Amino acid sequence: MKPTCEHSVGAPVGPALRDAKRSMRQALLATRDRMPAAAHADASAAIAGRIAALDSFAAARTLVLTLSFRHEWDTMALVRTAQALGKAVVLPRVDVATRMLELRAIGDAAADVVRGYRGIPEPRDTCPRVAPAAIDWVLVPGVGFDASGRRLGYGGGFYDRLLPLLAPGTPRIAGAFECQIVAEVPAAPHDLKVNAIVTEARVIVASR
Repeated sequence: MKPTCEHSVGAPVGPALRDAKRSMRQALLATRDRMPAAAHADASAAIAGRIAALDSFAAARTLVLTLSFRHEWDTMALVRTAQALGKAVVLPRVDVATRMLELRAIGDAAADVVRGYRGIPEPRDTCPRVAPAAIDWVLVPGVGFDASGRRLGYGGGFYDRLLPLLAPGTPRIAGAFECQIVAEVPAAPHDLKVNAIVTEARVIVASR
């Protein structure tokens, strides 16, 4: 049976909002992390294929992608597809001092990547920097999403600080397993949304 995660919350604020996010984050991570290895691999391949088939992906030339950490869906196939198509692949690197994400282009996803902040795969600090304004497509990671495009992140706020620096209209696309799609993500009015969420079963275009 395909795992599902149907959570519904109201509109909490302040400490209640933080508690609601924390509770949902723990539940979704626990469900995601229980996925059998074979199902994880099959779903990851399907997500990568659906993203690569998006018109916005085909049109993009300089993309921010991510490399998977722990039990996230495996993005390596998407990285290889982008590079095979001649696109510039840019990965985020955490600047601990500023709590911001640096953007750096990679050539070789094996040689140019090291374990960085909290063990997350990051580009080496020798990789060339890329200005946020040069990005024309971004893959946004997250723990959970809903049909309106609301995103539950990991709690660090890194993408909330990065996304406003990109050019207006830059497509924000998320990949996620079906079990990470929820009825409603607890969010504040200022929380940023994604334009679409791609799962192993469908493409969810965010409602307005």
